[in-house]
Amino acid sequence: FTLGDLHWVGLEWFEDILRSDRFLASLGRSLLFSGLALAIQVPLGIGVALLLLRYGRRAVWGLVLCALPLVVPWNMIPMLWLGMIQPQTGLFGFVAAWGFDYKFNPVHTWILILMVDTWHWLGLVAILAYAGFASVPQAYRQAASIDGATGWAVFRHIELPRITGALAIVLLLRCVDSLMIYTEAFTINAGGPNDATRFLTLELGEEIKGFSYGQAAARASLYFLIVLTIVWAFVIATRREEPTA
Repeated sequence: FTLGDLHWVGLEWFEDILRSDRFLASLGRSLLFSGLALAIQVPLGIGVALLLLRYGRRAVWGLVLCALPLVVPWNMIPMLWLGMIQPQTGLFGFVAAWGFDYKFNPVHTWILILMVDTWHWLGLVAILAYAGFASVPQAYRQAASIDGATGWAVFRHIELPRITGALAIVLLLRCVDSLMIYTEAFTINAGGPNDATRFLTLELGEEIKGFSYGQAAARASLYFLIVLTIVWAFVIATRREEPTA
């Protein structure tokens, strides 16, 4: 690798990537994974937060348990789960007898990666949602109970509007972070089987490891623009007009 043969290629790398079916496929898989992760983790985290809210001060122990996966090193999380589903020694090794095969079944691989990601990040959603629910004055719930409001009505009209700010942050953080998934997908099946879990990050990682720095730089720039576009759209969607005097 020397600097003697440098030459300007203009937008050639960007054009090649954008015209590549492989890039579009990996982009689709990344967006699909992000959508599934949000659809699973946000409602489940809200449910956990509502459950913990019933325990009053004892809920702190539940919050601690929810936070434990957040402090586990990233590279250890997929290894931990792969160990738990080992047929001979794993805690959940019995799933192999049910026909669960993450190595050669794309659906099973997706299920496993989603389970690992949910276990890792569910605590963040639950903690932020719990903080929003805890900020709702108890007098509001008591007044709704006196008026005969159902639990769903209390959640829909009293609790949910008070946690929209926290949920907005959760949606943004989890959306951006789920697009960056790499360690779990690479460790579990290295993008397989048959490229079923080859996300944008795995494509970028392969080019960097293969010393294709020009194409990797262009892909990283496109990746950054995609994330920036999502954040921009999120800000526009959640922006509220300032009250006028």
